[in-house]
Amino acid sequence: MADSLQVTADEAHPILVAAGILVRDGRILICQRHHSDPYGLQWEFPGGKVGVGETGEQALLRELDEELGIQAQVGPEVYRVRHRYPDRYVEVVFFRVDLFGPEPSNRVFEAIAWARRNELGAYRFLDADRELVERIARGEVV
Repeated sequence: MADSLQVTADEAHPILVAAGILVRDGRILICQRHHSDPYGLQWEFPGGKVGVGETGEQALLRELDEELGIQAQVGPEVYRVRHRYPDRYVEVVFFRVDLFGPEPSNRVFEAIAWARRNELGAYRFLDADRELVERIARGEVV
């Protein structure tokens, strides 16, 4: 399933994105988009576009290194969603990540935070992430 993930130039098909749900001590790492980025200051899970020839897992490993300076062991896919924004159509594949190191350091975000499940609703997440956030808060996912 993850092997079929790749970027496509066809506007009728979504841009594929891999994101990580990093879990540690009952908390989940969330990241606030930089104020100058599209959808700036909204919260999301770390990750990014899947490059041509990459699997979702490979893309996530690359993005976690670039964004947070960590090496990780990507776990299972836990959720997948398609969402059409006014300027883009995305399919986001979320993977659980329990093993990573060293301590994440913020390289590209406005802020990063470790939040408990019941605290996630207090953050303004990207539209594509909201259903997953609600499911995590209810204990249905991750």
